[in-house]
Amino acid sequence: MKKIVVLISGSGTNLQRIIDCVESGEIADTKISLVVADRDCYGLQRAENAGIPHQLIKRGKSFSEKLEKIVPEDIDLVVLAGFLSILNEQFCKKFQNKIINIHPALLPKFGGLGMWGMNVHNAVLEAGEKESGATVHFVTAGIDEGGIILQQSFEIGANETPEGLAEKVHAVEYDIFPKAINKILNYK
Repeated sequence: MKKIVVLISGSGTNLQRIIDCVESGEIADTKISLVVADRDCYGLQRAENAGIPHQLIKRGKSFSEKLEKIVPEDIDLVVLAGFLSILNEQFCKKFQNKIINIHPALLPKFGGLGMWGMNVHNAVLEAGEKESGATVHFVTAGIDEGGIILQQSFEIGANETPEGLAEKVHAVEYDIFPKAINKILNYK
């Protein structure tokens, strides 16, 4: 049985998708060992509802050090699911190739500091891009710079709004996130 820790910052919709996929077996032979939030958020309630151990570590300079103390040494994967804090270099090195993130754009475009949520969708539309999508990638000390694991795109409509783009990207995230987790954990 593979073990994952999921890090969250918000309502936990991607967390819920992962919980559902673990329970259904779509993400095979896997258990969510712990959910950690960097702020009080509804995602913690989702973990509670699913009976998953969960913890709040307030964001700040010592976040990564505190996190490192509670992530089991034998963890198979740390999954960032709508997680907004930046992990320090020491944490990224300790769990190198064991930390993944989902990003609401087609990296390497529209990544880096400040590129999250509606900021990304606004930037994509302002740049006149013809397509958007989502990317699952490894986490390194460089923001959104790790190797791409899985990516999926779609064409942007002529009159697309940032809100509409966000909905479409979220649908792509729901599709590719479980596939990427399965690919890494179960080599599928």
